Amino acid sequence: MLDNPEGQSRQAHYHRALESLYPGAVHIVNGRYQSRKVRCTQCGHEYTRYEEKETDVNIATALVSDAALNLMDTAIIMSADSDLAPAVRAAKSIRSTLFVTAAFPPRRSSAELKNLMPASFRIGRSKIVQSQLPDQFEVDGQAHERPEYWR
Repeated sequence: MLDNPEGQSRQAHYHRALESLYPGAVHIVNGRYQSRKVRCTQCGHEYTRYEEKETDVNIATALVSDAALNLMDTAIIMSADSDLAPAVRAAKSIRSTLFVTAAFPPRRSSAELKNLMPASFRIGRSKIVQSQLPDQFEVDGQAHERPEYWR
C-alpha cells in the first residue's frame, strides 16, 4: 500500500468501518513500513523494498500490558511469529490463569508457539473469507462499502 494512495484510502476506510461496526471492541494499532534499496544480484537493477516493522512488538506489548492490568482472561493471537513467544511466557507468568492460544493463518505455523500453546489451531482460508465485512452496511447512519478490489 505504500506509494499507493488509493490503497491507503481503502485501508483507512476499512479501519473506520471496523471501529464503527464494533465500537469499543476493535482498537487498531498500526505498525510501520521501512523502505530500503535493494539491488538485484543478477542484473544490477535497483528497486525499493518495504519491510513491515513493529507489529510483533505492538502485539507483544498489548498482550503483556493487558495481562498485567487484568483486562483479559483469554487471548487469541492470530500469528505464526515465534518472536511473540517471550511475550506469551511473560503474560502467563503475570497471570497464571491466563489462557493464550495461537490461531495460525493459512499456510503458516510455528512449532515454538504450538509447543508453548498446545490448544493452538489453524484458520483455513474459507473461515477468513466468511469473516469479512459485508459488501455494504450502515452504522449510525453512515454507509460503508467494501471496495470492489477486495471482493
